[in-house]
Amino acid sequence: AGVRKLAWAAVALLLAAPLLSHSFPYLTVLLVEIFIAVLFAASLHFIMGPGGMHSFGHAAYFGLGAYAAAMLVVKLHWPMELALVVGPLVAGLGALLFGWFSVRLSGVYLAMLTLAFAQIVWAIIYQWDEVTGGSNGLVGVWPAAWLASPLAYYYLALACAVAGLLLLRRVLFAPFGYAMRAARDSVLRSDAIGIDVKRMQWLAFALAGVFCGAAGVLFAFSKGSISPEAISVSRSVDGLVMVMLGGLQTLLGPVVGASVFTWLQDVIARETDYWRAILGLVILALVLLFPAGIAGYFQRFLGGPARQGSKGSKGNGGAPELKAGIGKEAA
Repeated sequence: AGVRKLAWAAVALLLAAPLLSHSFPYLTVLLVEIFIAVLFAASLHFIMGPGGMHSFGHAAYFGLGAYAAAMLVVKLHWPMELALVVGPLVAGLGALLFGWFSVRLSGVYLAMLTLAFAQIVWAIIYQWDEVTGGSNGLVGVWPAAWLASPLAYYYLALACAVAGLLLLRRVLFAPFGYAMRAARDSVLRSDAIGIDVKRMQWLAFALAGVFCGAAGVLFAFSKGSISPEAISVSRSVDGLVMVMLGGLQTLLGPVVGASVFTWLQDVIARETDYWRAILGLVILALVLLFPAGIAGYFQRFLGGPARQGSKGSKGNGGAPELKAGIGKEAA
């Protein structure tokens, strides 16, 4: 209950944030970047935390959504509203294809396969000049007229981020979400009670791809362009840092992690040319101070469950985590 009240209070503050735009002109731009990062990190957390699957190539779905929307608007002259819907669906189809192969592996092999797929997507986008614009990317990816103002686009990004988080939370508390956590904690017992683990993990990949693609679409329209640099392996690494920084225990983890990471990146990058090194040191300090993640640490003071059960199963030894995963799930 405490986390829920805090979340709605945060939404209320974000709704009023544009009132400060006169004093802080860059505030809404930074918040849009944070909303995009939150949606990206939350989609990665969906398969890493409750799903127990590791992905080193989540930027592939970010890129598929962004480039699909950009090509529909620039090449086919579709309206932005339609591209906003089709882009995430294209990313979901890509995740459905890649996930079919990925869920047949586990551990480091699964992670490396996702990285390989991401590199394939990046290479195709980088080299297919006639369609994707190659290294130059695509420009002129602007929102519709009624969303052209920074304020209107701010509220669109906020609405998409909040809706995405609520939908992901709804899935986590649905039977599908409980089945995900059961399979994460004990594959053998899940099979024994009739859960089709591989099919469920496959669908989880597709769902995560849809939400990640939505983040990519918002990114493309916020910048007015999209290029291969925006979907390189570094974005996948950033997503992993966001999730681990916030914590795997709850859905609040990627929200906090993405917000802190994006804010730190912006603040430090404007102060020094050596911002990557300084950002790394700051993140290292935060990880040492909050080994369970920032959200996982502060959740104890809000009265939430202690953990979600982020560790995977180890054969039949996953019974205690299966009980914890099914019995209670932090929001």
